[in-house]
Amino acid sequence: MRYKISKIITIIKKDGILEAIRKVYKYIHSKYVSKINIFSYLNIKLNYKKFKSEIDDILNGEYDRIIIWRSSFGWNVPLFQRPQHIALNFSDNKCLVFYEITTVTDKVKTYNKVNNNLYLVNFNNPAMKKLLLEEIKGVNKPKYIQFYSTDATVSVQELKEFVDNGYKIIYEYIDEISPKLLGISEIPVNIKEKYEYMLNDKEHTFVVVTADELEKDVLTKRGNEKLVFSCNGVNYDHFANIKNEITFDKRFVKVLEQGKKIIGYYGALATWFDYEMVKYLAKERPDYNIVLLGIKYDGSFDEANLNECSNIYFLGPKKYDELPNYASHFDVCTIPFLINDITQATSPLKLFEYMAMEKPIVTTNMNECTKYKSVMIANDKEEFVKLVDKAIEMANERDEEYFDELRKESIENTWEGKAKVIIDLLEAHEK
Repeated sequence: MRYKISKIITIIKKDGILEAIRKVYKYIHSKYVSKINIFSYLNIKLNYKKFKSEIDDILNGEYDRIIIWRSSFGWNVPLFQRPQHIALNFSDNKCLVFYEITTVTDKVKTYNKVNNNLYLVNFNNPAMKKLLLEEIKGVNKPKYIQFYSTDATVSVQELKEFVDNGYKIIYEYIDEISPKLLGISEIPVNIKEKYEYMLNDKEHTFVVVTADELEKDVLTKRGNEKLVFSCNGVNYDHFANIKNEITFDKRFVKVLEQGKKIIGYYGALATWFDYEMVKYLAKERPDYNIVLLGIKYDGSFDEANLNECSNIYFLGPKKYDELPNYASHFDVCTIPFLINDITQATSPLKLFEYMAMEKPIVTTNMNECTKYKSVMIANDKEEFVKLVDKAIEMANERDEEYFDELRKESIENTWEGKAKVIIDLLEAHEK
């Protein structure tokens, strides 16, 4: 309850009380009202044989294992990220994936097929959940429940019930477990309990880490049993081969019409974003335009007063299908994050997407960025400005050796490869 109250307070500070009321209503509807939706419930009950036959047909297909994604990360959300990419690539590699939707973002009453061996499932529909899990019991293949370390929905008791029914656990340790990252004042007990469960249950739990700092934490406290490193990656073709012609945001058109060099960033705008560094760049280089795409994750963006710089443009989030079209007009791509426990344990997904677009990259001194030759690392705001200048010069001169390195490092970090190392770990323990 304290977690929910903290979340509401954060929303009020960020978006105001009316928006907080709207979001609370949507949450209550998706979390509780949808569970007692008599029409959805009756649909399953009255058409039980039909749904059972359809589920059995799915379970009788060609695959090596079943994976149930049970974290509160919807499918049709503004940021198409790791969960969707990993699920898609699992399904392309002989995994039958049932992905739990959130009814806030995904209009799925029972289940929907989105890819071969990949189905979105409404676990808030109790009849659907019961039918699916009952039918899975009869399948003699490895079964897994997968979730994020930051998930606050699935309880340890529920995990134990899955284990009692023959499931193994895939614990994706994706970020430093921090209240700032979660946008709340303290870490929910549920998240702490699952973290402790992961450390102690070596028999049933596989751990996926996305950054060196997270791996060190697990190695120190748990050892290397059933552990694999799989940082974030890129859908290379989506960002390297931009095909769609789109109608740009009118504000972006005005930026393009100015003809200035564009310094870009996309992603969450949160407390770990170095707003002062970006303002410093804007003031030192008024002949550059700075374009920020993404979501206001907390109240930090509004507090930063970026509007005092006339050459900084915040254009909000863009759909995943359109994102490469926008970013392809950036002259330099940046990740200007503050250096702290959160960012030192972060694998920036956008890093590999920037690489695939063959855009010069300037970041701050984050551990997971320093691994790559194609990334220019700034240790302070003065160096950040100098490296942006250098990046523009490299782009103008078309430094082929540098751009070859961008291409090489992006191809080495595809989502196919990130999913495969996880599958390889599971396979090694299924024999």
